[in-house]
Amino acid sequence: MDLIATILALLALIAAVANDGYLGMLGSAAAKRPGTAEVRNWVKGQVPPAAGATLAALIALLMTSGGTGMDALAALVALGGGAVATRSLQSSRARFPTQR
Repeated sequence: MDLIATILALLALIAAVANDGYLGMLGSAAAKRPGTAEVRNWVKGQVPPAAGATLAALIALLMTSGGTGMDALAALVALGGGAVATRSLQSSRARFPTQR
């Protein structure tokens, strides 16, 4: 159970960091261009859920060092944090797609 919980926590952390990075890049690009106040305000509104998902993933990773009960709880926390981060990243990318 420890290995499964650890893998889930790491995957949740990867998703959360990817979401944080995308929001950071989006906010940075918006700060450099005039007339993007709406985008900057939207990014600022997305920071608390992104930070919460990252914190949940980190807590889940720390919880994996406990016993079997903590591993089960860590897996649930990791699934929740990873789901929030993934959904947030998907909605951000749908709203502001990258152009090549």
